[in-house]
Amino acid sequence: MVDLVSQYEKIKPAIDSAIMDVIQNANFINGSEVTAFQEDLKEYLSVKHVIPCANGTDALQIAMMALDLKPGDEVITPSFTYIATTEVIALLGLKPVFVEVNKDTFCVDAASIEAAITPKTKAIVPVHLYGQAADMNAIMDIAKKYNLFVIEDNAQAIGSDYHLTDGTVVKTGTIGDIGCTSFFPSKNLGCYGDGGAIFTNNDELALKLKMIANHGQSKKYYHDVVGCNSRLDTIQAAVLRIKLRQLDNYIDARRDVADYYDGFFGAMKGVKIPVRSHDSKHVFHQYTLTLEGHNRDGLNEYLAERDIPSMIYYPIPAHRQKMFASFGSGDLILPVTDWLTERVISLPIHTEMQQEQLELITKTVAEYINN
Repeated sequence: MVDLVSQYEKIKPAIDSAIMDVIQNANFINGSEVTAFQEDLKEYLSVKHVIPCANGTDALQIAMMALDLKPGDEVITPSFTYIATTEVIALLGLKPVFVEVNKDTFCVDAASIEAAITPKTKAIVPVHLYGQAADMNAIMDIAKKYNLFVIEDNAQAIGSDYHLTDGTVVKTGTIGDIGCTSFFPSKNLGCYGDGGAIFTNNDELALKLKMIANHGQSKKYYHDVVGCNSRLDTIQAAVLRIKLRQLDNYIDARRDVADYYDGFFGAMKGVKIPVRSHDSKHVFHQYTLTLEGHNRDGLNEYLAERDIPSMIYYPIPAHRQKMFASFGSGDLILPVTDWLTERVISLPIHTEMQQEQLELITKTVAEYINN
């Protein structure tokens, strides 16, 4: 689904030099590259604070811890997402409230959010899924109306531009109270191990987020709140600094692949191409088709038999996972979510794709669809 080796080859001298510098200096934890990456990412996102951490799941957990949510508080989130978004809610003793997604964008449906709000609701976690931004204008209006926190799960959409209703263009992850991302290697901005980051424009929240990520310390050996140990190591920060300079080029390359797929599949009967929302820039972490009248699992197997990768994100939505059975979520009726889990399939999309690869993939999908 991604070709990280070919991507590395193009930036090999810079990557190798940066990694060797860290090793030779032996400053593996909280080295200067961490601070430098933090500043570079702040500038790229035009956000006041960036707090690096160990991974995207930690980023979400730390964000919720910083908001002083109490056991039993309700957090609204889509069920159609990777499990990390939702498991941290339960991990902290909060109640996940699963809502519907938009059939076209795959992102959380704003009307479903408002319908799910109760006196116990304290936060909303929209997910910018597959690289498409959620309807943040509507979500922020709802949050303001009901005095709710907003934590953006931006793990799949870093670098996406979003148009606010006042005409301002901002980056996803910087719109809500807190934004979270992952630097898992396959992400649009990925490191060579694990990593994550948290964003906010709120000075008070930033201080708390930093403390929580560092054992709750305000200064060394003085622990003001219960925290955790979650940090981005120096080697990963060094890698990310170099790759951040390429991020917009990486996004353009992914959009070129998406354009090719769109041109091929756009008129194919029973195959729906991804929607590109008018208010944001789709950064295509995934290229996901929706099949109607075709056997999605059959296509997945057909491609696998011909050594062409494809993935189903996500075959079982969160509300149907056993881990949430105690919340009674299995009885929820989310028809759009259930409909999508049976029909979506993602094709390879990455920065190094060649014309012959695209031709082979599209030709093979067409063979199956047209048979």
